[in-house]
Amino acid sequence: MFSIEAVNDEERRDVVHARLRQSNSQLSARLRGMRGTLDEEDPLQVYATGADGTLAGGLVGHTQWGWLHVDLLWVDEHHRGAGLGSRLLARAEELAGNERGCIGSRVETWDFQAPGFYGKAGYRTVCVTEDYPPGITNYLLVKSLRPQEG
Repeated sequence: MFSIEAVNDEERRDVVHARLRQSNSQLSARLRGMRGTLDEEDPLQVYATGADGTLAGGLVGHTQWGWLHVDLLWVDEHHRGAGLGSRLLARAEELAGNERGCIGSRVETWDFQAPGFYGKAGYRTVCVTEDYPPGITNYLLVKSLRPQEG
């Protein structure tokens, strides 16, 4: 018989994480080969500052599994529409692709934020989740960072 508990327990969480990671490594030769290299999160941050040092925008993300994960992208309202967000994103993609060997980039955004912005930057929508959170639509977009042939 099992006892089912709903508790926040960091020690047991860590055991579950370690055992799932071990199981995944046993089941997937690809994951096993990436352990200790591509599976580590490596922060990637790009910021834009004005001549006076004021923060005008920033991208906060990380690389992992050979992908750039864009976690946050913000541009001060006074600088929106001038291409600053595009420049921040392009620089992060350049660093991820050229210096870290990433093959793709992924980002989540809400319907009122920037799905159009990412579309114009070459991202394609791969998942749409309605009511996440309730009344809002969440988009998952991806972009290849592989060099273009031709």
